[in-house]
Parts: sequence; C-alpha cells; structure tokens
Amino acid sequence: MTLEALVFDAYGTLFDVHAVIARCETFWPGRGAALSQLWRARQLEYSWQRSLMDRYAPFSAVTRDALDYACEALGLPLDETRARVLMDEYLNLAAYPDVPAALERLQRSGKKLAILTNGSPDMIEPLVKNRGMEKLFDAVLSVDAAWIYKPAPRVYTLAVDRLGVAAGAIGFVSANCWDALGAKSFGFRVFWINRAGAPVDRLGFQPDGILRTLGDLPGML
Repeated sequence: MTLEALVFDAYGTLFDVHAVIARCETFWPGRGAALSQLWRARQLEYSWQRSLMDRYAPFSAVTRDALDYACEALGLPLDETRARVLMDEYLNLAAYPDVPAALERLQRSGKKLAILTNGSPDMIEPLVKNRGMEKLFDAVLSVDAAWIYKPAPRVYTLAVDRLGVAAGAIGFVSANCWDALGAKSFGFRVFWINRAGAPVDRLGFQPDGILRTLGDLPGML
C-alpha cells in the first residue's frame, strides 16, 4: 500500500531531550548529564506506569514529577525558580541537525505530515512554534486527547482519525524503538531512527526500515 502520510514522534526523534544538559550544568556543574538521563528515564517510566494504573496526568505534570524525583535521587537542591527554568527548556529543545531539511524535503513529496507525541499541548505546541516548524505539519497530535500514553493502541488511532488515512497507508517514524514497535503492532508501516546503533527491542515485531538519521528516510520511501 502506498504511503499517504508520515507521522513522527517528537521527543528523541525530532527534538533532542538531552539538550537540557547545558542548562542543568549551569545549576549543578558536572551533574548535568546524569540529571538529564535520570529525568528522561523517570519521565518515560511514569508515563507507562500511569497508563497501566489508569491514572493519566498531562505530560507536563509527569515531566515535573520526574524532575523532582531525579533531583532528589541525585542530591541536587531544586527550588521553584530552577524548576521553572528547566521545565521551560522543554519549550525550546533543539531539533536534531538532520531534521529541518529532511522534513522540508518530505513535505515537498506531497504526503501529509503530522506529529504524534506523548507531550501535552502546553509543551508540544510552543516547542513546534518556537522552532519555526508549525507550517511543516498538517496536524500536531497529543496523547492528551486519548488520556493514555504510547504505546497504547488508541493513541495511534488518533492519527488515523485526524488524517483520514488508513493505518496501512501511514508511515510512523520514531527514534524510540518501543514506540516504533507499538506503532507496528497497531498496523502502521514503521521506520526506526537508530542513532545509537542499539539492538531492536524484543517485543515481537520488527521495524520496516531502520535509519541512522531522519535524512535517510526520503531515500527509503
């Protein structure tokens, strides 16, 4: 089936979540990388745990809870001013260098482009705007509309419903292997951006394509 639309994960795929390290370093020199890694790990874990508990909270709240935990676990003093500054970093995350040109090329192909993210609207909409990408996408979709996090199947349904395209005609792109395989299980054709050269997660599915950068995608379509 010919692909009619491409749907992209946001965090870790289009935008570098570890761009926060530089700001963390200004507060706690030498601890920025450790904080960023633990913050991201807890952010994801809390989203999965809340989904299993059927206790949804917006990603902005989950991200703040993860930050609080990470700082306490690492013994880093966190006041409201520092917390606000670090949370604001998520509104200005850097795009990966390969992303802007690849998206512009994909847009010229005539396919519908969309973001489907765990990020709540108060996080993802300012980020896309601040990076000047709002005109590249036909839709910016948040799990907030489904009240559950990826890889729950009803999250991927949001893209089918909003774009009006059958699941088999949607290509899904993520640098998070668990997300790519969740989308594959749902019925999308999936492309995993494997920047780190990691093995495929053992979840019973394989990506349709493995990329080193988003710039590889146009040549695979």
